[in-house]
Amino acid sequence: VPVGSDESANVVLRKVGKIPSFIFTPKDHLEIGEALNIIDVKRAAKLSGSRFSYLKREAAVIEFALIQLAFSMALKEKFIPVIPPVLIKPEIMKGMGYIDTKEDLAERYYLEKDQLFLVGSSEQSIGGLHSDEIFEKEELPSRVIAFSTCFREEAGSYGKDTKGILRVHQFDKIELFSFCNPEKSKQEHDFLVSFEEKLWQALKIPYQVVQLSTGDMSRPSSKTIDIEAWLPGQSSYREVSSASNTTDYQSRRLNIKYRNKEGKLDFVHTLNATGFPIGRTIIAILENYQQKDGSMKVPKILQKYTGFKVIKVHPVK
Repeated sequence: VPVGSDESANVVLRKVGKIPSFIFTPKDHLEIGEALNIIDVKRAAKLSGSRFSYLKREAAVIEFALIQLAFSMALKEKFIPVIPPVLIKPEIMKGMGYIDTKEDLAERYYLEKDQLFLVGSSEQSIGGLHSDEIFEKEELPSRVIAFSTCFREEAGSYGKDTKGILRVHQFDKIELFSFCNPEKSKQEHDFLVSFEEKLWQALKIPYQVVQLSTGDMSRPSSKTIDIEAWLPGQSSYREVSSASNTTDYQSRRLNIKYRNKEGKLDFVHTLNATGFPIGRTIIAILENYQQKDGSMKVPKILQKYTGFKVIKVHPVK
């Protein structure tokens, strides 16, 4: 892992896909989404305040198309599909390593009356799925693909990415998780990164693969690889997927073990990765597939799920 204090020490490992060229000035996702009447942040602000949104019409259909695509690809790799709880106990959130510091705690929504945390990622509820349990060695790796709504305070991010749906308090996400043999966790990490890449390649969206430095990783992670999609509206790559190997950091806290080939108990390694962050994936689709007339083409891989190939401007409310 490259040593550094922040993201400036991150290393770009490779770039994949051709950056699209336009015969017009590309728009950002909010301008496109509002013109197509499929993203509504103004009405959401009336209802919930800033950093919320409505996904409407075709955007809502595309969300479910992305879920179907990711789940269908994951099932071929023997992932177990799960819809997890989004409220978890403090001991589970602590076991996952996400409320150890004031900065971590500031990111979480906490329901004091019920003493429950809203998850910031399905990873936090999936990691606790097998707390205080023992895997047999032949059960590993145990891979899970989960879908849930996630909630983050976005503390400290005020003034950053406030436009549109890039950084919001509530978002839907497809999460990948693996409980595996410690001897194979590096190999499993490589597998999760390759699976993430297959998802973005299926959408034909250009991206770069980045290894995070020590100062840019989350505390539980021993190694993190990010995927950053190209966003023409910003003329830059932005993070969309992340894969981390947390080794036995979480399994020790949550007491998740396996019986090794000698018959002795040892802690499993846990890994997590992003399938699709729905909002950011829709952003990448809108910006990369926008057309001069204001319409948007639907990625070919999604058309069998959506039932339409193009999104046109909606003149009605």
